[in-house]
Amino acid sequence: MDHQTINEMLDQLKNGERMEFQVSKEDFLPVREVLVKREDFKHFRGIARHGGNTVYRYIATARS
Repeated sequence: MDHQTINEMLDQLKNGERMEFQVSKEDFLPVREVLVKREDFKHFRGIARHGGNTVYRYIATARS
C-alpha cells in the first residue's frame, strides 16, 4: 500500500466517510509510518485483531 492511498484512507476516516480502516499484518508498518507523521495522529485508535490485523478508527477527542 502506498503513502498516498494510506493518507486517503485516513482522511476518509477523519471526514466520516468511513467508520473504520482495516489493515493487514503486511501493511501495518507502512500505515503506521504515515500515521505517526500526521498532526492528528492522536485522534486515531488502532485495535489489534486476530492474525496480526489492525482496525483503525477516528475519535473526536485526542488520546492523551
